[in-house]
Amino acid sequence: MNILLVEDTESIIKGLTYSFTKEGYKLEVKTNILDTKKYLLNNSQIDLIILDVTLPDGDGFDLFEKEIKSLNIPTIFLTAKDEEDDIVRGLEVGAEDYITKPFSTKELLARVNRILLRSKKNSVIKVKNISFDVDKQILLKDGKQVDLSALELKLVNLLFTNINKVVSRDIILDKIWEWTGNYVDDHTVTVYFKRIREKIETDIIITIKGMGYRIDEE
Repeated sequence: MNILLVEDTESIIKGLTYSFTKEGYKLEVKTNILDTKKYLLNNSQIDLIILDVTLPDGDGFDLFEKEIKSLNIPTIFLTAKDEEDDIVRGLEVGAEDYITKPFSTKELLARVNRILLRSKKNSVIKVKNISFDVDKQILLKDGKQVDLSALELKLVNLLFTNINKVVSRDIILDKIWEWTGNYVDDHTVTVYFKRIREKIETDIIITIKGMGYRIDEE
């Protein structure tokens, strides 16, 4: 997935570049309106734009209305102030979402994942005879619901919302800590995925030796 970040704050650029790259996204960064316009002219494969509303050479809202809106690229506005007028304006001009600074990188990533899934118009992802409903958090095999624990569902969701990308063991360990507050080791992760595989009885979860796990679209 290709994401364009239009932002001039160095600390935000560094933080998001690290986090998005770690999650498997390709992040292109532009720091002003002029460079963004040039980039948009020569690059059509952009899946989502994260756009600061205050840039050194102009207004992010104007950039969106004049250059981005007609391209139908989902856009999240970044704003430094939680003011109702900015929020309303952003949503009125057609933005998918907004987030105010300072913000949680994890929250921004979660919003990006939701928007990309929604923009694909594919809240139900099917691989072989397995279907996962992202909105309902239900896993089906041959149309019948598979009984998974809450943690197993979260792990399945993590793989399906990162389909075609390797989810590293480090990320999985961090997520389990975030969800449960419990520390687990690599062996425990292996056991979790062994149980999930036994329940779905379909070989859609691929182990990438020394890295993590992946589910591929057919």
